[in-house]
Amino acid sequence: MCRLAILSFHGCPVARLGEKDTGGMNVYVLQLTREFARKGIEVDVFTRYHDPDDPKIVELEDGARVIHLKAGSYEAAKEDLFDYIPEFLSELYSFQKAEGTTYDLVHSHYWLSGRVGMTLSRTWNVPHVATFHTLAQTKLRARVGEREPARRSEVESLVMRDADAIIVSTEEEKQDAVRLYDAHPQKIEVIPAGVNLDTFKPVNQSIARQRVGIHEKKIILYVGRIEPLKGIDVLLEAAALLDGSDDIRVLIVGGSPGNDAELDRLKALTTELGIESMVTFTGAIKQNKLPDYYSAADVFVLPSHSESFGLAALEAMACGTPVVVSRVGGLKTFIDNGETGYLVPWRCPESFVQRLEMLLANPLLREAMGRAARAKALQMGWGHTADRMLGFYSSLLRDTLESAAGD
Repeated sequence: MCRLAILSFHGCPVARLGEKDTGGMNVYVLQLTREFARKGIEVDVFTRYHDPDDPKIVELEDGARVIHLKAGSYEAAKEDLFDYIPEFLSELYSFQKAEGTTYDLVHSHYWLSGRVGMTLSRTWNVPHVATFHTLAQTKLRARVGEREPARRSEVESLVMRDADAIIVSTEEEKQDAVRLYDAHPQKIEVIPAGVNLDTFKPVNQSIARQRVGIHEKKIILYVGRIEPLKGIDVLLEAAALLDGSDDIRVLIVGGSPGNDAELDRLKALTTELGIESMVTFTGAIKQNKLPDYYSAADVFVLPSHSESFGLAALEAMACGTPVVVSRVGGLKTFIDNGETGYLVPWRCPESFVQRLEMLLANPLLREAMGRAARAKALQMGWGHTADRMLGFYSSLLRDTLESAAGD
């Protein structure tokens, strides 16, 4: 295999993390693309323009590019992007024709890209691998009031039937695909996501706190998108119940500037709970600054209602910070309860309070868990994930060639 086309239609891998529609999937695509290039694979990542200042082509590494294509307005909502798939495909074909490039395999990320991948796979006569990252039916079951575009589940089912293979991060995600979408288990491969061990490593806590601007107080940290499914309200309700709240700061890292209904709701809840002086909403923080926040924190919290993997928790662990997270989805696969952190019942502020107070009151426990968390993360670098992915690609291509020869 010499050239790979990666589709990340709605999520640009070089977009600023923590803002609207950015998160773990962007990191996943970016890090794997870089690892593939370092291993000698040529990679083109196709995404839509999200900003008028986006360059047409971003060179990530020697042999790895992010290519922006026009597909709808810059401000188009994710829920409306399906209608722009034909424009995206037209732009992609024009780019390919101008460059004269061919691809050996297509790997799509998220359901929108999966629909694009179906068409490209047929046009180019190459295998299509799909990764969904989240599934509509899983999300809808996780939180009352969660909404998804009506066509999403239908398209996810279509892509699962059509794709040559599906890659998921956890066994639970595989079982959801089989149970909720009737996906064929034989075409699903479980390959856990990874963490960037070059970026995410411990920083001396005193230095990290100086950079973050908090010195004496204990720090509880959340990093991620600001959306209802992340359960940030559970963290705020837990914070209001903590003993010694005058000595505690809660940092909520993530969110876009401007109008954000969920951020406004959470700020109103903070006022209602009387914890304004305790909580800081920092907005999005650049990736290279996050290790300072993870290292400054005494504990990292991820109170999600649903989490296909939970990359931010793994980043915190790589920085040597213990975690307290919901017992959901992928978080259960790499967090050893009572050793690297705590898994607690979701939607239950009291359970978070119990574990947070235990860790905040016991520096020796925090230190021991932090060491164990770092040791666990060291086993999960992106290089290992890329090796497994490339091995799977090679096997799929070999099977495809053998099948074609048999016909």
